[in-house]
Amino acid sequence: MMKKFRFLSLVMAGALCLTLAACGGSGDSGAGGTAANPDSGAAAPDSSAPGNGGSTPSGAAFKIGGTGPLTGGAAIYGNNAYHGAQIAVDEINALGGDIQFELRYEDDVHDAEKAGNAYNTLKDWGMQIFLGSVTSTPCVATSAESNSDHIFLLTPSASSTDVLGGVANPLTGTVDVPRKDNAFQMCFMDPNQGDASAQYIAQNGLGQKIAIIYKNDDVYSTGIYNSFMAKAAELNLEVVSTTTFTEDSQNDFSVQIGDAKDKGADLLFLPMYYTPASLILSQCSAIGYTPKFFGVDGMDGILTLEGFDTTLAEGVMLLTPFNADAEDERTVNFVTTYQERYGEIPNQFAADAYDCVYAIYEVLKSANATPDMSASDLCDLLMNGITGITFDGLTGEGMTWDASGAVSKSPKGMVIENGGYVGMD
Repeated sequence: MMKKFRFLSLVMAGALCLTLAACGGSGDSGAGGTAANPDSGAAAPDSSAPGNGGSTPSGAAFKIGGTGPLTGGAAIYGNNAYHGAQIAVDEINALGGDIQFELRYEDDVHDAEKAGNAYNTLKDWGMQIFLGSVTSTPCVATSAESNSDHIFLLTPSASSTDVLGGVANPLTGTVDVPRKDNAFQMCFMDPNQGDASAQYIAQNGLGQKIAIIYKNDDVYSTGIYNSFMAKAAELNLEVVSTTTFTEDSQNDFSVQIGDAKDKGADLLFLPMYYTPASLILSQCSAIGYTPKFFGVDGMDGILTLEGFDTTLAEGVMLLTPFNADAEDERTVNFVTTYQERYGEIPNQFAADAYDCVYAIYEVLKSANATPDMSASDLCDLLMNGITGITFDGLTGEGMTWDASGAVSKSPKGMVIENGGYVGMD
């Protein structure tokens, strides 16, 4: 029997407390200091402290940890996830029920080795439930550690199939990483993003000749590319140019752009994060090349990139599960709270992390879990419980999980217009 949970009433119940907290400052003034904001130059979290900001309940609490890039070039992803999770934690704690949380995030600078060290810090702190790592490459490493330790993992945004394991490569059909049964995702898996992007382009006739530029030393980018190519072949999409780049060569895209232009590509598919995508947009504009651009969830955040001319992103299309401009009550409440606390519009990473905390809350509540339970016992409880719920969140309604760890929800097609996201459907 599936159970269906809605958390809108919880949001409203905590709204007054959150508004008062927002009036007093950023909302991250707890014992552990504040998360770094790449635009403000704020200090990084104090990883030696017992928690990295937000409210700390007075009684016993479940300890939830996560790692993410709180500093460095990918900091917008880590800070959005951390902040979104903190808002959910504070709302739940404000209800005063038996389920209380203490949240701690550690900075991994989007680096697998640093993520491993950050995970060990969280484990030493007593982490019972793991929000994983925000980006895919670090989360592949920390998901292996948490699997070995039997600590439940629900990542908001690390979409690589290797985070979960047990997924066949869409091009080879082989399973390279065994299933990590403790690991689940709130975000779309890379194959889902590649499949959905190819289908969306084909169904809407967005491009006759497609060029792809992807990052071949990144599991996120290559995973989406592989699944896109498999689906493109099935749908008879014409891919006329496929070029790559690496971490060390992501400043000059003249060769890749030139190949796409010379071959008459009228749509560029960019399965990558927003920083290299912003350079591609700028360099295409500089030579007068104006194809359509189609991205994935890593593109979310490009409008807040410091120094980027956002007019260059006009008309960019992407698939994302969250629209901050939506007018439903819970999205409006979340976006308002986020803006009051952090002075910016939340992206998909914030919304996914917020949903992660509430999904965990619902399972713990339904199972009458207590914070004195071991991480291993909680892992068993959460693994069994999450596959038995249907969850309505900011990033989708009717979300479900199966034993694969992947979430089932529908992406939304968005286009950037007048400096904001507009639904294409």
